[in-house]
Amino acid sequence: MKKLFLSTAVALAALTAAAQEASFSYFKYAGNDARFNKTIDERNEYLNPILAGFYPDPSVCRAGDKFYLVNSSFSFYPGVPIFESDDLVNWRQLGHVLDRPSQLPLARQHVSGGIFAPAITYNEKNKTFYMITTNVGMGNFFVKTKDPRKGWSEPVLLPQIDGIDPSFFFDKNGQGYIVHNGPVDGGADYEGQRAIRIFKFDTKGDSIVGTYRQIVRGGTHVEAKPIWIEGPHLYRIGKYYYLMCAEGGTGDWHSEVILRASVKSDPMDPASWEECPNNPILTQRTGVDPNRQDIVTSTGHADLVQDKQGQWWAVFLGCRAYEGPFYNTGRDTYMLPVTWKDGWPEILEKGKALPTVVSKPGLDRIPTTAKERLTGNFSYTEQFDSPDLNPRWLFLRNPEMDRYHWGDGKLTIRASAADISQLESLSALFCRQQHTTFTAETEVRFVPKSENDVAGLALLQNEHYNFVLGKTLVGGRARVVLTRAERDKVVVGSAPVELNAPLRLKIEGDGRYYSFYYATDGEWHTLATGVDAVNLSTSRSGGFIGACIGLYACSAKQ
Repeated sequence: MKKLFLSTAVALAALTAAAQEASFSYFKYAGNDARFNKTIDERNEYLNPILAGFYPDPSVCRAGDKFYLVNSSFSFYPGVPIFESDDLVNWRQLGHVLDRPSQLPLARQHVSGGIFAPAITYNEKNKTFYMITTNVGMGNFFVKTKDPRKGWSEPVLLPQIDGIDPSFFFDKNGQGYIVHNGPVDGGADYEGQRAIRIFKFDTKGDSIVGTYRQIVRGGTHVEAKPIWIEGPHLYRIGKYYYLMCAEGGTGDWHSEVILRASVKSDPMDPASWEECPNNPILTQRTGVDPNRQDIVTSTGHADLVQDKQGQWWAVFLGCRAYEGPFYNTGRDTYMLPVTWKDGWPEILEKGKALPTVVSKPGLDRIPTTAKERLTGNFSYTEQFDSPDLNPRWLFLRNPEMDRYHWGDGKLTIRASAADISQLESLSALFCRQQHTTFTAETEVRFVPKSENDVAGLALLQNEHYNFVLGKTLVGGRARVVLTRAERDKVVVGSAPVELNAPLRLKIEGDGRYYSFYYATDGEWHTLATGVDAVNLSTSRSGGFIGACIGLYACSAKQ
């Protein structure tokens, strides 16, 4: 009898667990932005952005004939996407630098917490790649590898760094340096005033040596009280060291500025540095037509790299605004050639709008069918039929992996009690919204057992600014419900559906306004049209990510 009781209990528990699983048979995405509807010569031209969607704070390096690029990932896991390219235009995602929980603790961090501004550097002396960054919940650290395809080390913590945005530089003699954003010595004179600090770094001991020096106080043109000098990178080019930094904050006043010092001087001496007379060397904040086509705003946070032909290039972030300061796609990665005059670089001439189509002769054109498209208009269908999850998919915070299963033609998610508004590990997989005009579609099988159970699609900007479109119970009956959160959560649309039948869901976005559809048979039904999605814009919600589309499940019972 005892055995029978136990077996019955186990069976009931299994049935309960199964009932709280959401099964997604596919995910389909398509982007159709007007700015990308251009015919280009793919062997000699490329499109900006080179990485479309939420790929901010780019950093790039070259090792031999290969280029490597990384981006911020905030509280998504795995962290720090890493790309490889032969020509700086056609990028392949290798995976993520931080792909183990020991490298990336994210417990209870806000969506825009986690990893800020990673910087990747190749040290020619010891043939080693370094990636250094800030984890808001852990501090500053770096990881290293001899081969980015084979994984990275455990984190080496750098508690001496008080601030964010660290970056390595290795001089010709092997001497290492770290520059970073930090507090102003003696306290700030005004709100937003920051400094750039520098440390020496010992590559043999993987450690900082001595104390820092403050080499920039406040920024450039200090009489104008510049704010948020950050994202520093140090280079040696010809007879100068160059210190390039972002300035003006990450909004529409964003810019890039540069200073230099003779290689005969000490880069740790503040007196060695002089400002470029043409600063900023990149911005879209003034002097451009506000009614121009293909508007890009907030350009800055750049990094420099030299190609195999000797040409210098800058990668940087920018935003595709659809109305005023609003953009839902986050901060993209852009690239432009660098020109030089009197020993100073310039990324974009003042008053010139950032171009969408850029000349770069001799590109390695890869057939569309043989690569993952990262810019332009493209579509894909994910059928979850591979044991390896495509690197486009991300978890929010450290996932409980036993809640997920894929590889047999569907994605199964066991719902957790955490909902989208909480600082917990969600039962969800997210991908980026990469276009201003897009569609996203899925089919979900889910049997809700209470009004707190829901499964379907989510649109995430942060915990308090989001949408959820899914099946749930209302008054004991199954319904498809759309909720919109802009601090307060409201129900935008609702319709009855069958409890046990599969439910297809679709989102169509067009700039600020989105429409939502459902289907229980072959015909799409409108749930809500022209819904204001400005709550997914960084300018409305705050934070640093772009909107992400999630396959999401939540249950009150465990």
